[in-house]
Amino acid sequence: MERMDVVVIGAGVVGLTVARALALAGREVMVLEREGAIGSGTSSRNSEVIHAGIYYPAGSLKARLCVEGRDRLYAYCGERSVAHRRCGKLIVAHTPSQVAALPAILERARANGVHDLRLLRRDEARTLEAQLECEAAVLSPSTGIVDSHGLMLSLQGDLENAGGLVACHTEVTAVQAHADGLDVVTLDGTVLRARSVVNAAGLHACDLARRTRGLNSAHVPKPWYAKGSYFTLSGRSPFQHLIYPAPEPDRHLAGLGVHLTIDLGGQAKFGPDVQWTDRPDDLVVDPARGTSFYAEVRRYWPALPDGALMPGYAGMRPKINGPDEPAADFRIDGPERHGVAGLVNLFGIESPGLTSCLAIGERVALLL
Repeated sequence: MERMDVVVIGAGVVGLTVARALALAGREVMVLEREGAIGSGTSSRNSEVIHAGIYYPAGSLKARLCVEGRDRLYAYCGERSVAHRRCGKLIVAHTPSQVAALPAILERARANGVHDLRLLRRDEARTLEAQLECEAAVLSPSTGIVDSHGLMLSLQGDLENAGGLVACHTEVTAVQAHADGLDVVTLDGTVLRARSVVNAAGLHACDLARRTRGLNSAHVPKPWYAKGSYFTLSGRSPFQHLIYPAPEPDRHLAGLGVHLTIDLGGQAKFGPDVQWTDRPDDLVVDPARGTSFYAEVRRYWPALPDGALMPGYAGMRPKINGPDEPAADFRIDGPERHGVAGLVNLFGIESPGLTSCLAIGERVALLL
């Protein structure tokens, strides 16, 4: 049996960042990834947005780690020449209830430590974006976009320079807690005895935790899967900012609406929508869903041409709350919560997980 100091399960952006933080702290780290490449799951199927930290309940892990992670991420990308842009975001309101709720968005943001939001009248918003239609808007200057693949390659480079290792094509089937460590069992029968194990398996984190012997099942939440489809715009976007519809007050949102984001090459995409599913591998975009996209987008961009939206890709949110339930907070469960020495389970690391990744990495490193 081979012995390791730390095994991190999952080489998405969060797993890589956790492994990097532990390696930089002097730990011997191996990352095990079931797929053939890093970041091929949820980390490669998102909007690539650097969030400001606006919507999350004050004091929640999502709020604290998003704001901390945002600042760390901008600094890291600048230092490592990872492509990114602080393009800003407009949260646009159309209905009287949405307009009335905009000041509450500013209040929540300030409670989370986000102090640069501005409330805009319709004419002020249209000065920034001539083709935008709204009754009022909130400007978030610190929202941006990032090349998530470039970020993950940089994180992997940091990990390997610190002596860490990533092993792809290595699926973990079980974890077994012992008095002197944790056995990590892979599909080919290999067993690694580790002092510490971090379950950063994303969509499969709850399933893996259920297959962790020695962990009480009461500490494993039920997984839920909310699929989000994206449609891409044929032609160049007329917008320079990201455009998000304002949430309707008193609604539990699984996502932030069909918003417009722009990649670093100027390509615009719309989405994600929300489609609850029992299959985490259901990643095919149904072209018929484009019909509802036109209606949603034309609320803020009436000039969207017919036939301009092409099916793009779909992602899956690794949720631990169901439909019509309030969004769950991140769960970073260490030994003080579940009693298994050396084990950290990461549950429900959906958006803003990308923005928060560096802060999550530091938090896990402190837990271990």
